[in-house]
Amino acid sequence: MTNAWVIATIVAVIAGVVGFFVVLRGSAFPAHAIPNGAFAGAAGANLLGANTLVGLGVFSLLAALGIGRLGRRGRHDVATALALVVMLALGAAFLSRSSEYEPVIYSLLFGEVLGVSSTEIFPVAVLGLVCIAAVIFLYRPLMLSSVVPEIAEARGVRADRMEMAFLVVLAAATTITVPVVGALLIFSLMIGPPAAARSFTDRPPLAILLSVGIALVTVWAAIASSYESNWPIGFFVGAIGAFSYAVGRGWAAWRRAA
Repeated sequence: MTNAWVIATIVAVIAGVVGFFVVLRGSAFPAHAIPNGAFAGAAGANLLGANTLVGLGVFSLLAALGIGRLGRRGRHDVATALALVVMLALGAAFLSRSSEYEPVIYSLLFGEVLGVSSTEIFPVAVLGLVCIAAVIFLYRPLMLSSVVPEIAEARGVRADRMEMAFLVVLAAATTITVPVVGALLIFSLMIGPPAAARSFTDRPPLAILLSVGIALVTVWAAIASSYESNWPIGFFVGAIGAFSYAVGRGWAAWRRAA
């Protein structure tokens, strides 16, 4: 349980920080496609007897680079969908070659925060710090290209390079978080709390802090609720994330009416 609280806290901080820019840039589809597509890498690594984190990392990076590259030459949503379809097809092929449906693959889809060992905490924490450091380093040009891309271009910030850099950060965050909350649920953690935070405030630094706070409450409440009810943690992560967004939208509507 101690490992679960520690690792969930790290994941919530990462999801809150990176998720803010996912929402701000309208990158919800890539945030959904990269972790789901990266599942194919975990399936391939499992088939070869390699570390699933290596497979996740390789396919996450390939997905990010593919989406960024193809998105320059055509519609971004089409490039994202094609990347997702190709990787899911590879995942299905890898799984078909396995003699059984390994529990580790199931946990990568739906999360297994209670199964995290002490040896996994340190590398996750290090990679998490790298992700946050990258966001801090890119903060100003990333914010500028997200909010006012024309002004960013005028100041020499190339939109395609910023998009590629952000997708690489998103891929790194995916590699860290998928083994904890699962490929199907990191999407809700990266979207629900940040979207709710943006409903409460328009100030970016405050919104990022609030996004992290809501993500922390989400995962802590999910672990406690799962412990008490014996329901899966993933259910509570998704439900609380959606509820926080609903509360945020309600607050925004009440503020406009007042």
